[in-house]
Amino acid sequence: MNDLKRISLADYDIVFDPALSILKNFLAERSYSSIIVLADENTLKLCLPVLTHALPKLSEAPVISVPAGEQHKTLATCEEIWADMLRAKADRNAVVINLGGGVIGDMGGFAAACYKRGVDFIQIPTTVLSQVDSSIGGKLGVDFRYGKNLIGVFKNPALVLISTKFLESLPSRQIVNGFAEVFKHALIKDAEQWSVLRGLDILASDGLDEVLYQSLLVKKAVVEADPFEKGLRKILNFGHTIGHAVEAYSLQHDSDPLLHGEAVAAGMIMEAWLGSQQCNLPEEVLMDIILTLSKHYQHYKIPEDAFDEIWASMALDKKNAGAKVLAVSLQDIAQPVIDLEITPELLKAALAFYKTLA
Repeated sequence: MNDLKRISLADYDIVFDPALSILKNFLAERSYSSIIVLADENTLKLCLPVLTHALPKLSEAPVISVPAGEQHKTLATCEEIWADMLRAKADRNAVVINLGGGVIGDMGGFAAACYKRGVDFIQIPTTVLSQVDSSIGGKLGVDFRYGKNLIGVFKNPALVLISTKFLESLPSRQIVNGFAEVFKHALIKDAEQWSVLRGLDILASDGLDEVLYQSLLVKKAVVEADPFEKGLRKILNFGHTIGHAVEAYSLQHDSDPLLHGEAVAAGMIMEAWLGSQQCNLPEEVLMDIILTLSKHYQHYKIPEDAFDEIWASMALDKKNAGAKVLAVSLQDIAQPVIDLEITPELLKAALAFYKTLA
């Protein structure tokens, strides 16, 4: 157990454990009254057998299954989760194991944090995106009306367990999707890692543990310095102000909507361009970012009439201050700028620039 990669935070550990071997002892030490597994329809089929093979005892645990997809990350789905927990007679000493990607981790953690004023939960993220992003930091929540993660809480898990074995069942699009956050972490805080990533074959399995580990070290440093997003932690939102709005637009209008990382990649390009206009980001650095991200992420054709919806979504962003729409940009690699105000005119210009890259 001591040989496993481990990132220790104040209240919990993130453990890289391909065999999931520490889970048995962890559960035994905590003496939980009951164990409930939350999965979606995909992880129920592809990931639960991996988990129960590692710990056969979990084959006896109640399993709550929810529909897969961001569109189901709602309070209505949480109501179903809470009803199933009540039917399973879960008390305040129960634990919920969230087996899935970011949607399951965010929503399952939120449901656990609210149930009977809070029960423990364990995050077992099964995608690259959830392993390097939502698995750390304690941000939980659901989407509401016109915005992502508008209803939520800060609550840390009891344990985060990362196994790249779950990634073996992922389609390549999902792996590339998750790497958007790996690129983001390097861009905001690790120039050396950005140099590594620029030439990386992200679909190759060699060294994946180390890449994910280094990426999580960036987020750990930021989260520990600013646990409740009052200052430094805002840098983690690079690419997300515009990216979330584009993602919301795509979810509303496209039969095959953008994945989160794909939208964030587009957002990073546009917010980096804003840096070239507002924060003296050198042109050659901007082009390096665009060329690197464009190798992995297809250009999204944003319709001419999408502006109003995208702007309306950005205006609801929880990171805003009053009527000001705020974003994160760069003045160089690993030199982020927080609280950059985006006006409607700047957004129109950023969208127009992005369109030229098609």
